[in-house]
Amino acid sequence: MQNNIKNGIFLRMEKTYIIPKFWWLWVPVLFFAFQLIIEFTLNGQTLSALHSENGPHESLQFILLTLGFCLSVNIIFKMDAAQRKSPLMGWIILAALGCFYVAGEEISWGQHIIDWATPEFWNALNDQGETNLHNTTSWLDQKPRLIMEIGVIIGGLIIPFLKWKKPSLVPARFETIYPPAILAVTAAFATGVKIIEKTGEALLDDPLFARASEVQELYFFYFVLLYLLCLRGRVLLQKQS
Repeated sequence: MQNNIKNGIFLRMEKTYIIPKFWWLWVPVLFFAFQLIIEFTLNGQTLSALHSENGPHESLQFILLTLGFCLSVNIIFKMDAAQRKSPLMGWIILAALGCFYVAGEEISWGQHIIDWATPEFWNALNDQGETNLHNTTSWLDQKPRLIMEIGVIIGGLIIPFLKWKKPSLVPARFETIYPPAILAVTAAFATGVKIIEKTGEALLDDPLFARASEVQELYFFYFVLLYLLCLRGRVLLQKQS
């Protein structure tokens, strides 16, 4: 096992783990096609309802992040002693905490489900009158979102491209945590939604998506889920080597 340690940073695997094609290709494609259908066929009021706090998009986001949290915890239990002593353990703990926090924020820590009243003191701090943190300041809303967007672009698009064209530019010591190239599909759709939104606003003054941010977040969270699924497979393969 010690021979698999590269520069004392992350445990590396000689084998890789690839999820079935349906999940990394057809699900992102079909979701985008379905989204286009509803954008072109439904009226504004219906679209607004679909993108509401209790709509299907918000619910799916919560489900994806909850699954991501469960996967992260499962990975930790599946790791052996050597893996738990590597920085990989810290990376997975960070993923688990991130999924837990964002999932809780998506449902305002249960307010969207139980529908309790927001305390007056918190209502004054929260610009949407909800019991969450991300609506209190842009540092807990737009900044983390920007970090995730950059992470998806770098991990899902730039790194796979560099590994294909200029592999020498990609540090091998972090190989274990690099997203597999197949996740470029989901990353491309997440980035494409943003490009389409900006193009529509600039050229047509009529954005294609009623709530592009919600569509993009779905792809972000799906990317995270697929990434953790691949990471789990890598951990299990590593234990067998």
